[in-house]
Amino acid sequence: MDIFQEYFFQRALLGGALIGLTAPLMGVFLVLRRLSMIGDTLAHVSIAGVALGFLLGVYPVAVGLLFALLASFAIERLRKAYRTYAELSIAIIMSGGVALATLLFTFGKGFNMNVMSYFFGSVYTLDSTDLWVVAGVACLVLVVVLTNFKEMFLLFFDEDAAGVSGLPLRGYNILITMLTALVISVSIKIVGALLVSSLLTIPVACSLIVSRSFKNTVVLAVIFSELCVLGGLIAAGVWNWAPGATVVLLLIAVLICTLVGKWALRR
Repeated sequence: MDIFQEYFFQRALLGGALIGLTAPLMGVFLVLRRLSMIGDTLAHVSIAGVALGFLLGVYPVAVGLLFALLASFAIERLRKAYRTYAELSIAIIMSGGVALATLLFTFGKGFNMNVMSYFFGSVYTLDSTDLWVVAGVACLVLVVVLTNFKEMFLLFFDEDAAGVSGLPLRGYNILITMLTALVISVSIKIVGALLVSSLLTIPVACSLIVSRSFKNTVVLAVIFSELCVLGGLIAAGVWNWAPGATVVLLLIAVLICTLVGKWALRR
């Protein structure tokens, strides 16, 4: 097919493959911490950073990344302040992010169409700088997860035991939130801020249905993610569909098939 010869499509597939690898890695830990909605929160804060980047004439993804990192620190701080109602931190930061993004939209009427592309994804416009940023974040996530896999497993399955064993709980919590912020901020150009949390959660939801161990959950989540991201991008490219929406709908279709398959095997 001619579309596979196009450089923009090759860059889209490469960027999608990198995000398809890193997003479920972070998603597993978010789901285990019952913080699945943090993806939407950081995505909306990133959009505010992207809008400011366009307003200042600075690389928008970098500003969005900075905003997401600052939001991740704020979330962890608020989670400590509201220990009994930790989910309040997510609602507060999301509200602030949406409000700030809306305000910045009113200042930059000339670039609003560019910002809106980050809401729905613009994977076909990835350039070399975008790919290098995505690749850098992917390498960082892989290094951290692989070198701290056992500690993170203990932390999210039994935080009390992890604390007794001497693990720096606060440091690990901040680290995971920061890595999630990085992944989300570089993902919004690929699948869009409105859909990015799907890459964090739906592959994990699929893997939890069929996996029998934590390690299998992580591996299967990555496999489900990669198959759906690449399959969705190829289908979108061949039939001229919306890339981000195609990827997410394929993920949901796989989730439904997995649920039906497990239900059929039980009968």
